[in-house]
Amino acid sequence: MERPMTQTTSKLAKGTMILTITSLLVKILSAIYRVPFQNLVGDEGFYVYQQVYPIYGIAMTLALSGIPVFFSKIIAEKDNQLEKEEAIQTFYPLFVVLSLGLFLGTFFGGTCLARLMGDAKLSSLIRMTSFVFLLAPAVATYRGYFQGELQMAPTAISQLWEQVIRVATILLAAFFFTKTRMSLYQMGTWAISGAVLGIGAAYLVLVVYSRKQLKKEIRLPKITKMSKQSFKESVRNVKRFGYEGGVVCIYSAYLILFQLIDSFFIKNLLVRIGMSETQAKVTKGIFDRGQPLVQLGLVVATSLMAVYLPVLTKYYVTKRKEKFLFATSLYLRLTFVVGLAASCGLACILPFVNRGLFGSTAQNTALMIFVFAVFFMSLIQAYQTVFQSYSCLKPVLIAAFLGILGKLVAIVLLTKYFGINGASASTLLGLVCCVSVLHLCFKYSWKVTTFSAFFYLKLLLCIGIMGVILVLYKNGVGYLFGVNLKRMFALCLALMGVLIGATIFLLSILKLKVFSTREWLLIPYGKKLLSLKNRNGEKHEIR
Repeated sequence: MERPMTQTTSKLAKGTMILTITSLLVKILSAIYRVPFQNLVGDEGFYVYQQVYPIYGIAMTLALSGIPVFFSKIIAEKDNQLEKEEAIQTFYPLFVVLSLGLFLGTFFGGTCLARLMGDAKLSSLIRMTSFVFLLAPAVATYRGYFQGELQMAPTAISQLWEQVIRVATILLAAFFFTKTRMSLYQMGTWAISGAVLGIGAAYLVLVVYSRKQLKKEIRLPKITKMSKQSFKESVRNVKRFGYEGGVVCIYSAYLILFQLIDSFFIKNLLVRIGMSETQAKVTKGIFDRGQPLVQLGLVVATSLMAVYLPVLTKYYVTKRKEKFLFATSLYLRLTFVVGLAASCGLACILPFVNRGLFGSTAQNTALMIFVFAVFFMSLIQAYQTVFQSYSCLKPVLIAAFLGILGKLVAIVLLTKYFGINGASASTLLGLVCCVSVLHLCFKYSWKVTTFSAFFYLKLLLCIGIMGVILVLYKNGVGYLFGVNLKRMFALCLALMGVLIGATIFLLSILKLKVFSTREWLLIPYGKKLLSLKNRNGEKHEIR
């Protein structure tokens, strides 16, 4: 019995590593392609694409992460092949009904949605995006099945193919826009078509893998031939799907939901406070530059989540409460430290980043505010991971809805009085609402104090040291070279700023002992960092 268990654990660890690495590559690619895209089509073209992107993001969250994670859990619970096929018969129709409803709503309601966004010309992009929902149930079911069988390679390869084809199509559309007379909205429609081609490629990859590895294709039931009993069984599972699957879907797409709110409100509110239509579109396009920056900033947080979730789950299931609380406390504090440092550092060098990547320093203040979403979103992901490790879902759902409500209220009030800076701040306020509820629920559940006053004091001192040095660096460069820097030079200065900031911050947290020696040994690469500090006579501490 021990050998099969060891093989299963090894298979799970290997599969998780493959999926984690692929997910990180996909996230990096998803963030990076926006830079050349914006460079080719300009801020107004970027606005056109980003207005509709959240709809695609929601569709792909359902297809690539939300539903597959839920369904893989269902498959893992089944003991034999017959039960697994019955699970497909039960849940696949439910996925189809959800996706079909979203397709019909976005395709036939495309004009209405575009008008609500304040730009009727976006309707063709919305209709194009709607076709992604048609393939989402099949892709989600295949991925969930493979993940439930601990076969992560099909999921990883299909995700990579989807992203590569989508990005290639987007950049080709942008390139042809510069060479032809197509309008921004025609370009946007062609760019969005990459999402349809991408999910189609993912579907084909999964079908090939099912025939190759399972020696047969997974049979997906036809809705028109479902028995009355199967349909009733699907209805009885709506509650479980809505509750468990809903949590995964909402948090996988949480920042995308905030972007969707921005799409409906920012441009309209900017026009209402006196901007012209064109100026409002360009301003929204500049504001959207913050999205790839936040995505890149969240890569580290996503990596930490992948590392700590199985550890926390293992400690909780085996009832090792002391180790669970220690690992949880370390994970939350590590996320707090990394997220805050990344946000503050990025805010300090943002003028260089903005100039180097996007060609101007427009809306620096709004973007400096927005990048702090890295900090709050990192904490939200961390708390959600902790609650997920012991299957506590109610507080997570409540926190998510309160955060969205906070965003809705804040964006109307703050944009009205503070313009695009207020819109940027509304995202932070919504995230603060969510993370505050999660923190209070965790504290109430476990009666522990994760963040001590001494921890805050030492961390703020480290952040202050890094911030002062980076501000002096930025001002010194401005004094020597002025503000109108060449783009490549600005990008080099940004990278140099990252290196300076990271070095100063690491030395500071080591010197001020923000983490104990025991904690450093449990942090990824912590032993190597600690050995640098202890090279001169303190090596015995890390043995």
